[in-house]
Amino acid sequence: MSTAILTGQPVPGSPLEGDLRSLGFDVRVASDAADAETLLAAVPGDQRVAVVDARFVGHVHALRLGLTDPRFAASAVPGAVTAKPEARTALTRALRTTAAVPGAATASDALPDDIAAAMESDATDVHRPELGTLVATVPTDPQTRNEARQAVAAVDDEAVRLRTAVKSRDGFFTTYAISPYSRYIARWCARRGLTPNQVTTASLLTALIAAGCAATGTRGGFVAAGLLLILSFVLDCTDGQLARYSLRYSTLGAWLDATFDRAKEYAYYAGLALGAARGGDDVWALALGAMVLQTCRHVVDFSFNEANHDATANTSPTAALSDKLDSVGWTVWVRRMIVLPIGERWAMIAVLTAVTTPRITLVVLLIGCALAACYTTAGRVLRSLTRKATRTDRAAVALADLADNGPLASAFAALRPRVTWLRPAPVLAFVGGAGLVGTALANPYGSPVVVAAAALYIALSGLVLIMPLKAPLDWLVPPFFRAAEYGTVLVLAAKADVNGALPAAFGLVAAVAYHHYDTVYRIKGGTGAPPSWLVRAIGGQEGRTLLVTLAAALLSPADFTVALTALAVAVALVVLVESIRFWVAAEKKGAPAVHDEGEPA
Repeated sequence: MSTAILTGQPVPGSPLEGDLRSLGFDVRVASDAADAETLLAAVPGDQRVAVVDARFVGHVHALRLGLTDPRFAASAVPGAVTAKPEARTALTRALRTTAAVPGAATASDALPDDIAAAMESDATDVHRPELGTLVATVPTDPQTRNEARQAVAAVDDEAVRLRTAVKSRDGFFTTYAISPYSRYIARWCARRGLTPNQVTTASLLTALIAAGCAATGTRGGFVAAGLLLILSFVLDCTDGQLARYSLRYSTLGAWLDATFDRAKEYAYYAGLALGAARGGDDVWALALGAMVLQTCRHVVDFSFNEANHDATANTSPTAALSDKLDSVGWTVWVRRMIVLPIGERWAMIAVLTAVTTPRITLVVLLIGCALAACYTTAGRVLRSLTRKATRTDRAAVALADLADNGPLASAFAALRPRVTWLRPAPVLAFVGGAGLVGTALANPYGSPVVVAAAALYIALSGLVLIMPLKAPLDWLVPPFFRAAEYGTVLVLAAKADVNGALPAAFGLVAAVAYHHYDTVYRIKGGTGAPPSWLVRAIGGQEGRTLLVTLAAALLSPADFTVALTALAVAVALVVLVESIRFWVAAEKKGAPAVHDEGEPA
C-alpha cells in the first residue's frame, strides 16, 4: 500500500480522495506543512509516499502518470509529488525545508510544487511526465476551478491512456496491422488483472507451438505455424502496451520481453529446419545462417548505441540528413521498413511459411536481413566517421564487455606486446575473424591450419583490447567478434557433413547468443556486465572458438557432433542458471524498473 498525504484546504465534493484510493493510495489529511511532516514520518520507510494538494483538479490518468510510475524514484505533476523509498530522504528534507519557510502552507500555497522544486534544488531528479491534453492543475478560486473542471470533462482520459499505451515510434506493419486492436487486448488484460509478464509468457508459448507446427513438415502445419506466429507477435505487442497502459514496468519484465523475442524467433528457425528435413530438404545451414546474421545485426545496433549514447559534441551531417528525411512523411515509413524490423520480419516469415517452403522462407529472410544489415551498418559507419564526438570511459567499458574476451585473449593482452601501432581495433578484429572463417572455408574438415588461424585470432583479440575502445569505429569490434565465432562454428559444422552436426552447431550458437544478449540487457539496464567468473567459465569468445577448431582437428565428424552438443549443453546450463539467478535477484532487490521499447532493427 502507498500513502498519499493531502495538504491545504479540503474542497467539498472533490473526487480527489476517491481517485487516489483507486490508484492504490491510503489517504491521510494534513492541516499544514508541519502536520504533513509528522504524517510522513509515520509512513513505513519501504512505502511510496505522495504529497497532494487538496485543491487538485485533473484527470485520474494524470495522477497515475505522476504518482505511480515505478521507473522513477521521484516524480511530480502540478499539485502532486511522490517519492519511492529510495527518494524518501530527499522528500523529507524538502518538506522540512519548505515547512521552515515563514508562512509556508497557507491556503494560497501549493505545498507539493514547493516540495518538488526543493527536491530539484537539492540535486534530486524529479520526473515530470508529458501530460499532453491531460489536465493537472491547482485552482485558487471558484472561477478557475470551474474552468479546470470543464477542461477535464472535455478530454476523455481513458482514450488518452489507451492511445499512449502504443509506442510512439514503431514499424509500419505494427502501427497499422497490429496496434489498432492490440491496445484493446491490453486493456482487456489489465481489467482482468493479467500482468505483462503473463502475456509475454503466453507469446512465447504461442511461438513455440508455431515452431512445433512448422516442424511437422506438412502444408497444414506450415499454414498453422504462420498464423500462430502472427498471433504470437500480437501478444508480443500487447505485453508492452499492457505495461504502458497499467504502468506495470519491471526489471524482470524487460528481460523476459527482450529474451523471449530472441527465443521465439530462433526456435521458429529451428522448427522450419526440422519441417524441411521431414520433406527431405536439409536447410539447417540456412537456419543457422539466419540466426547468425540476425544476432550480428542486433550487436551492431547495441554496440553503436552504447558507444554513442553519452558521447559529448555528438554532431554529424549524416545524422542531420536523417533527421531532415524524418520530417518528410513517406520517407519515415520507407526507412523504417528497409531495416526489416521485427513486425515486418515476422509478417514476412509467417506469410512465406504458409505459402512456400522452408528453404524459400529462409533464403528470402537471409537476403532481406543482409540488405537491411548493409543499410543500417553503412549509415552508422558514416555517422561515426562524420561525428566530432568524445567517447566516455563508460562507453569503452561497455564495448569491452560486449567483446566478451576470455582468459586466453586477456592473458595475451596482459603481456603488453609493443605492437600498439597495429591499430585501429576494428581492423584487427576484422582481419582476425575474416582470416579464421576464410581459412575454415578454404581447408578440408580436420585441417590443423584452422587451429593455427584460431591461435592467430586469439592474439589479435588480445591486441584489440590493449587500448580503450574510444575511436569512432571501435563499436564494430563486438559484431566482428560475434561474426567470427558464430561463423567458425557454422563453417566447421557444415564441413563435417554428417547428420546432426549443423543442428548441434545451431544449439551451440543459440546458447552462446543467449549469453551475449544477456550481457547486452544487463548493460542496458545499468546493472553492469555478467561476472568475470562466468566469462572465464565458458571460455570467452576466443576460447570457445579455439575449442571448436581443436575438436574439428582432433575428432571424427561424428564425435565432433557429440562435442558440439556437449559444449552447447554446458554453456546453456551455466549461462541460464546464472542469468535467471541474477534477474530474479535484481527484481527482489528493487532494481530500477525499466521497459524495453523493442529492438531498433
